[in-house]
Formats: sequence, structure tokens, C-alpha cells
Amino acid sequence: MNLFNSDPISLHLPNADIVYFPDFYSLEESDKLFEYLKTEIPWQQDDITVFGKKYQQPRLTSLFGNAGKPYSYSNITMQPHQWTSNLLEIKNKVELACKAEFSTVLLNLYRDGKDSNGWHADDEKELGKNPIIASLSFGAERFFYLKHKSDPTLKHKLLLQNGSLLLMQGETQHFWKHQIAKTAKPIAPRINLTFRILK
Repeated sequence: MNLFNSDPISLHLPNADIVYFPDFYSLEESDKLFEYLKTEIPWQQDDITVFGKKYQQPRLTSLFGNAGKPYSYSNITMQPHQWTSNLLEIKNKVELACKAEFSTVLLNLYRDGKDSNGWHADDEKELGKNPIIASLSFGAERFFYLKHKSDPTLKHKLLLQNGSLLLMQGETQHFWKHQIAKTAKPIAPRINLTFRILK
């Protein structure tokens, strides 16, 4: 049985193990799930501190996970909500594709082109040595930028389409940073679900 509407694409980057599934969900399924997530998820906007200055995070977030395990990043600690039946269905499909069992999902709502996520690696202590991150996108397409931590000539840009899945594993987070940059173009909302395993 083929889980995917099209073949996965491996990104051939040094010190990385990244696979892109362009049509993980059909357009019809993606649009339905986007509407569900936008209206039913309890979104929040946290304050982040950068160089001693506090300001609102430039996107909305929500955390769901097992056994009430919190997740911390950028001096923010989030408490998880209990899984909904729809999120569990999504999680099961992602786990089949990734051959992994995820404990947590961090959801991001990018309301327009001004919402963003700065350069970072998903290398928090609680994710373990070689974390596996599965990133699912619904809604408007946004560019996903990658840059190597020690070689500035190594860069990559990928357009994450509605219903796509991006899998990052192995030593990727040790060597690469990634971001969703701001854009001045008028752009519709995008929802991103990043599945992870908390140790």
C-alpha cells in the first residue's frame, strides 16, 4: 500500500538526513484539516526575550503531548493539552511514514507574511542526541530556509506546500539551522505541526 500521493524526495545535503513528502495529504484533506486546526486549536501568543528585550512571539503556538510533559524553548515553557481524536489520526499517519512514535506536537500558526520563526536548530536537551522532527504544513506555502552552522556557503531553500511533510533526522540539528522568514508579500495563513519525541 502506498501511503503517499507522490514519491518522497531526499535533500542531498552534507551532515543532514532530510526527506520531503510533497503531497502527504491531498488538497481536499489539507484544506479540511487547516480549517479544523485554525478554529479548534487553543492558540496562544507568548512573550520571548531577545538580548534582554521582551516582545511578543511573531506567531501563535499550541502544544499537545503525552503524560503532561512540558516543552521548553527560547526561555518559554509550554504545558501540553491532551491529544484530540483528529490530532491522534494525523499523528498515526505521520508515525507510519517516519517509522517513529512521537510524544509531542508543537503547532505554529503563521497569520500572515509578518509572522515568522528565526534561525534556530531543534537541539533542546529533552529532544535527545539525534532528534527526529516531522514537520507538517497546511495552508499557504512558505519558504523553509536551511543554512549550515559552520560553512556559510551551504544553504538551501524549499517551498513547503499545503499538505506536505518534511522529515529531519540523524545529525541534521547538529549541523544545520532553519527558519521561516518574514515576507512583505501578502500571504494567507499557514499552520505547521512539528512532531517530536521528548526524552
